[in-house]
Formats: sequence, C-alpha cells, structure tokens
Amino acid sequence: MSPQRTMTPFGMIFDLDGTLLDTLADIADAANAALGELGFEGHPVDAYRFFVGEGARMLIYRALPQEARKGASIEQCLKGFMAHYQQGWKIKTRPCPGVPQMLDNLTRRGISLAVLSNKPHEMTRLCVEHFFSGYDFVRVLGHRDNVPKKPDPGGALTIAAKMSLDPDNIAFVGDSGVDMQTAVNAGMLPVGAAWGYRPHSELLGAGAQKIVERPQNLPESILGS
Repeated sequence: MSPQRTMTPFGMIFDLDGTLLDTLADIADAANAALGELGFEGHPVDAYRFFVGEGARMLIYRALPQEARKGASIEQCLKGFMAHYQQGWKIKTRPCPGVPQMLDNLTRRGISLAVLSNKPHEMTRLCVEHFFSGYDFVRVLGHRDNVPKKPDPGGALTIAAKMSLDPDNIAFVGDSGVDMQTAVNAGMLPVGAAWGYRPHSELLGAGAQKIVERPQNLPESILGS
C-alpha cells in the first residue's frame, strides 16, 4: 500500500451502490427474476454484495451459472435484468443510514460533491435525482457506452476538471476495491466506505488510505472538526 499522505480535500466523489444508496435488495430481485425466466436458480441478496461494482454486464456474468456464461445467455439475462430493474429500482432502495447527515455536513462546509458509478448512466442519474434531489452535485456520471468503466480514471478526472480542482484535492469515497483503484489511478485520496458491501481487506488491498466506519464520521475523518 502506498504511504499515507496528509491533505485537505475540497471535493469528494462518491460511488453510488453501497456507498450512498443501499440498492442491493432491488438489484437482487431484478436479477433473480431475470435468472428465473431463463430457468436458472437465483441467489440470496447477500451474494450480490460480490456481484455488483463493475457494471450490469459483469453483475449478470457473475450471477449466471458458470456453464451459461456465454454471449447469448448473458445478453438475454442482461436484457431481462434491465427490464425488471427499470420497474423496481426504488422499491426497497434507501440511502445508507447516516448518508443524508453526511451530505448535509459536507454541504455546510462548502465541499464540492459528485457521483461516479459503474451503474448504467441513466439509472445512476435517476437514483441520484430521486433520493438526493436536495443536494447540489457538480456532476453525476454512470457507465456510458464506449466510455471505460472504473477503475479507469477518466470519469474521475472529468469530474475533477468540472470541479476546477487538482486531483490531489479530491477524495474518492467508495465501498469496493474498484473504487480504491480508481482513486489511485486518478491521483485522488482513496477513502474506503466500511459501511458498504465489501470487507476492509479488499479496500486496504486496493489502496485505501483511510477507512471510515460510518457516513456520519466521514467529514471529520477527512476534513477535521
């Protein structure tokens, strides 16, 4: 792991699923419905903690039985998943406990806020508009066709430019190794959201320089009192 550094970030980029929103149950319901339509067994909700994080296609690839991880099956199941998820994306999804208080605190401090997700772009935008309409995010980006997903740093650097900040004045907050790798690749401070879907070991192994246990603790942990 790279050495610790001291900085006061003026911008924060957040992952969405598992970091700002607990989306797992709605994702699992949609994926299990799509699997069932193809005659495959579904998975417990908790299994999806390790399926999410690298986009919808990879989610479906991981959810399918190994022998069915082929082009036609992936495409068919992905299409079914997206149809179900577009109908049910806000049934059980809620902000992670403490996230509104965290965002309120950061807004009072004048911190620039943004979202970068591997979730499809339109779904990312819908989720943020629905659950966080009261907050001013500089940019909200999900996965777009022909644009590399995280951990490619392109999306994070696009947001940095929009914030008019150098990357080393931005913290990237996420709950997965992919998020920490994105931060490292972009030259930002990698902050692990321990309240999310992945274990501490994954976050630290991917380069997290800070681990925060609860959203309420994040402003003071990163910015001080």
